[in-house]
Amino acid sequence: MTSLTQPHIDREVRAVIDQVYQAWAENDADAFVVPYAQDATALLPGSYLPNREAIHASMKAAFSGPLLGSTPVHEVEAIRYPSPDTAIVIGKSATVLAGQSEPVSTSRGHDTWVLSRYDGMWQVHAFHTSPE
Repeated sequence: MTSLTQPHIDREVRAVIDQVYQAWAENDADAFVVPYAQDATALLPGSYLPNREAIHASMKAAFSGPLLGSTPVHEVEAIRYPSPDTAIVIGKSATVLAGQSEPVSTSRGHDTWVLSRYDGMWQVHAFHTSPE
């Protein structure tokens, strides 16, 4: 297994994840899925979303319902590269609901992201979150 430590690549990978969370902060489901591959998957507590279309539909419903006005909090803990064009990102996340100043304790999770680079662009291929 390759484990590259290249700060400029780390910045590129982090920028993709930051882009997703910025779209969440704006409650923008369209922007949220831009960095996701068509065949991306997401595993959330109680949900399996098999592609970008399903991820979009789920986030659109959430942003107009229970996550309306919410703000995500995230922290990348580690990035490793099993190959030069594949990144596995481990992090933590939580959700601050509208009108609140602290994350909801039940929203705290450990996250795994799998990204790949194609034609110089990083895309999310898989996301998984597990309750803390």
